[in-house]
Amino acid sequence: MKHITIKDVAKELNCSISTVSRAFNNKYDIKPETRDRILKVATELGYSPNPIARRLIERRTYTVGVIVPEFINSFFPKTIIGMQEVLLNKGYQVLIMQSNESSETELNNMKTLVDGFVDGIIVSLTEEDKNIGFLKELKEKEFPIVLFNRVNHTLPLPKIVFDNYKWSMFATEHLIRQGITDLKFLGGPRHSYVSNNRKRGFLDALKKHRLFYSEDLIVEAGFHIDDGDQAVEALINKNQLPQGFVCVNDPAAIGCIKALKRYGYKIPEEIAVVGFTESAVSSLIDPPLTSVSQPAHDIGVAAAEQLLLQIESAGKMNPETITFNGQLNVRESSLRVK
Repeated sequence: MKHITIKDVAKELNCSISTVSRAFNNKYDIKPETRDRILKVATELGYSPNPIARRLIERRTYTVGVIVPEFINSFFPKTIIGMQEVLLNKGYQVLIMQSNESSETELNNMKTLVDGFVDGIIVSLTEEDKNIGFLKELKEKEFPIVLFNRVNHTLPLPKIVFDNYKWSMFATEHLIRQGITDLKFLGGPRHSYVSNNRKRGFLDALKKHRLFYSEDLIVEAGFHIDDGDQAVEALINKNQLPQGFVCVNDPAAIGCIKALKRYGYKIPEEIAVVGFTESAVSSLIDPPLTSVSQPAHDIGVAAAEQLLLQIESAGKMNPETITFNGQLNVRESSLRVK
């Protein structure tokens, strides 16, 4: 079957190739009736535009890259769904890569995407200070980039973030208002932007309510179930358990609950637990986990929209930071019956 070209359409209509091209591109200098006739004949002949030629002309691949630290937490898959809804609707393909909490892998991912001529990248950083140099180089070249969730605020790039500080403060106050004042924060890695903001919210809630607050109340664990489990087991062995935990995310909180139940502690009667990120299993575990939900889908939509704006402006737009709010979903893991 012969592939119909723009030259075939022009020959059928006995007109110039440039006239057909202007009709296809809806140029201002072609009459509507002429354009309609050209499009009708093109359809009848079975013409379809060459996507490769279109991309060469527009200097775009209509492909973007997304890099996330992990897929274990449901937050990132939900954000990707939001991104895809926007980008696919605009004719873009989405290449998704995982850094696996490795800054080295993250850098290799970014280089692979850039070398593959993507039109832009959306990235949630695994370690917010490790690849600043490369990101600055891309920014200087006006390459479109959007940071989301885990960001570096020193970089002049668009950022889509959640108000981790405020909602960590609310989660901590939920425990304080029930009379649970002996608290610890089960945090992520020391370098993490997300964990540090949630830590600040925790400490400032204690300060606001005139309770003892100190860096000694911060337990550096990690973002995964095993991290929470091991950190809490270490506290149990040192006899340093508090009355309640505010955890950096749901996996850490689930690990915390695992360790407490393994050693026979009652939740929440003896120790209350609050998570963060509202994972799919938060309402299914025993006891159901109190957690801060984030509008992951909307965060993904906003990140994609900001990237499209960057692409349209060739990376020359002033960077904007968009901050989202959430909701505290209270469940049995933190409710003390009075």
